[in-house]
Amino acid sequence: MDLQLKNKRAFISGSTKGIGKEIAKTLAEEGAIVVINGRSEDSINKAKNEILKEVPDAQISGIACDFSKKEEVTALIETLGTVDILINNVGIFKEVDFLDTTDELWQEFYNLNVMSGVTLSRALLPAMLEQDWGRIIFISSESGLNIPVEMVHYGMTKTAQLAISRGLAEITKGTRVTVNSVLPGPTFSEGVQEMTDANNGKDRSDIEDEFFDKARPTSLIQRFAEPQEVANMVAYVASPRSSATNGASLRVDGGVVKII
Repeated sequence: MDLQLKNKRAFISGSTKGIGKEIAKTLAEEGAIVVINGRSEDSINKAKNEILKEVPDAQISGIACDFSKKEEVTALIETLGTVDILINNVGIFKEVDFLDTTDELWQEFYNLNVMSGVTLSRALLPAMLEQDWGRIIFISSESGLNIPVEMVHYGMTKTAQLAISRGLAEITKGTRVTVNSVLPGPTFSEGVQEMTDANNGKDRSDIEDEFFDKARPTSLIQRFAEPQEVANMVAYVASPRSSATNGASLRVDGGVVKII
């Protein structure tokens, strides 16, 4: 299927690795003009080279920005200009027992995971409305519906993204701009892989068996999703083909969340 993304300009925050990089690669394969983002020029150049190896004709550039630094976010928005597609992907996660979390930790997670998307959407939505076409996609998580006891602070930020996404969708009523959320389940990104590698030398299959037996027993696929599987959903939602999908929370969670 032609997703009709050729020459659509897309920005993906936090896209030098993991799901974000896979989204950037997939959009580039579809002919989009892609702007990636990482905290450093080195991380951007590394990701660009990796994407270009797989997609030699990719139209890809990058802007460095640490979303924990307000002045860098302001500079990014000024440099970026207008886009057709905004994908709010940047985020952090860390397992911390609730009783051990600090106010500073909660604020750090809220600022990065939630306010990054708020700031970018506020800056870029007006031009989308003016041109009467655009896509804003928040990369939330099944943890926004199924709050993990080991990461209550993280789950809170992912629930907040769902509320913001739905609220912004209301602003687009009667236009060809849409705002949606995509909710990945446990995904074998670099972060999960690093956690796996540090787990007493166990291989992926052993970690997978243990994780889905104890931490996510409701999963129907009983395995980690691949970043590409999430990127496939995002590419569709970003495309003109998804014109009747707005204000939605779309799960790529392997059936972890037990709702109809």
